[in-house]
Amino acid sequence: QVQLVESGGGLVQPGGSLRLSCATSGILFTIYAMAWYRQAPGKQRELVALITYSGSTNYADSMKGRFTISRDNAKNTVYLQMNSLKPEDTAVYYCNAQRTLRESFWGRGTQVTVSS
Repeated sequence: QVQLVESGGGLVQPGGSLRLSCATSGILFTIYAMAWYRQAPGKQRELVALITYSGSTNYADSMKGRFTISRDNAKNTVYLQMNSLKPEDTAVYYCNAQRTLRESFWGRGTQVTVSS
């Protein structure tokens, strides 16, 4: 049974930081690309950051310099460190694992709210 469980979301003030975690089970974690997506009310789901099985990373332009994705293969877990948070970052953040175009798994998401 494949499971992706996000945690670490919450309410923070503008300029604050959060660290999201995504714990996985039921997959051979080391061969999957992992990614974080987010979706705000009324908007389409968008890619935040991606990390391949080899550790290469990609970020959306608005997140470069503020967010960092990493993975711990020993713990089957992917992380998203978010700094200098803005109200525009408010969204549900989803963890994704993908090995092929047909094989993609999603977590249920964790809410991040940036507000004063």
